[in-house]
Amino acid sequence: MKDRHFDELAVRFAEKIYGGAKGAIRLAVLQADLLEALPARPLRVLDVGAGLGHMGAWLAAQGHRVTLAEPAAPMLAAARERFLEAGLEGTFIQASWQELAEQPGEPYDLVLCHAVLEWLADPTAIFPALARWVAPEGWLSLAFYNRDALVYRNLLKGHFRKLRENNLAGEKQSLTPQMPLDPRELEAQLADAWRVECRSGVRVFHDYMPAEFQAKASSTDLVSMELEYRRHPAFAGLGRYLHWICRPC
Repeated sequence: MKDRHFDELAVRFAEKIYGGAKGAIRLAVLQADLLEALPARPLRVLDVGAGLGHMGAWLAAQGHRVTLAEPAAPMLAAARERFLEAGLEGTFIQASWQELAEQPGEPYDLVLCHAVLEWLADPTAIFPALARWVAPEGWLSLAFYNRDALVYRNLLKGHFRKLRENNLAGEKQSLTPQMPLDPRELEAQLADAWRVECRSGVRVFHDYMPAEFQAKASSTDLVSMELEYRRHPAFAGLGRYLHWICRPC
């Protein structure tokens, strides 16, 4: 298995993820968490696997100095265009995380690693680089595809054989990530270097709603209720993604 990049799927990615309620909810939860956790001063920010630049542009608009690193040229081009249209400044680097790790530089106050781990052949391989990139008093914003949510959704669909065979990876051209992460295993792997200070579920109920109910609900209501329940003790762990804000130990 190799790391998965998105050169050929950039347009489809944009349409499927950010063209509707799924993307709106994801951005709303990530932004709400960061607004609560970060100090009210300009920060040096690194967005690893920056994609289409949604989060980078939002942070730049808050006055932060943002560097976007993305291996897929079409994705990075779209991020540049987003910044240009909004009149924002940023630094853009076309590089995989491995290439980025080889470049010298000062650590950052905030590092975003959103929807990256689940596309890596070995998610743990990036951990030493994350530790180098984050300043001793900095923050790591980690969002990852939740294996628990994928298991639960397959249970609801009656895909018992798939679960018994532990066959949860997406197909080659699918946008289902190839390496869903078990949150308990991930926390144990991070424990020596990081403490998790904030936990939220991203889409804790939306993806389980029948399609007809999704269609009836307004985007505003969906976002509002997802924000309200993102840390509910019974529902947060069902988020399709989990968002953790971590600090170095």
